[in-house]
Amino acid sequence: MVDLSGLSERSEFSPVIIRTDFTDEAAWQETTAELERSSPHDGGPAQSYDVVDAPELDGADTDAVLAAISAHEELWEQLSVVFVADGTTMRAGHLLAVTTLTREDFDDDEDYEASVEFGREFRTMPGGVHSIHVNLELANMDFEEFSSSAQEDSEGVFRSFAER
Repeated sequence: MVDLSGLSERSEFSPVIIRTDFTDEAAWQETTAELERSSPHDGGPAQSYDVVDAPELDGADTDAVLAAISAHEELWEQLSVVFVADGTTMRAGHLLAVTTLTREDFDDDEDYEASVEFGREFRTMPGGVHSIHVNLELANMDFEEFSSSAQEDSEGVFRSFAER
């Protein structure tokens, strides 16, 4: 079981990153440096994002990561998106953004299908994490707006709406 107890005091505006790959510390340091540069907070990583080290999820698929989070009901109810630092992150620098919303979170099938029209996950540059998380938390944007943008990118990565 993944230890998520350290997240009980997290700010609702701090994205949660589940680190599942530990093969390249230099790549991880580059990822966290970009997260910090793109953070709206000046107080450092403790205020700008929360990391859960989960070596037990190394190689796990999206369903396993979501199951680990859903086991912590309070956290599960707080999150609409979680970011995964996996092997692809260490090789290519792109985090995986995964919606935690399920069919039960929507009034009908049509709304749910629209939400996951482009999939329930997509890749994002670390610099996009804060924008994605806060806009979903504030309900300024929907998950499909970000996943659609990623799908339109030649590499399938959300970069930012400003770069388009």
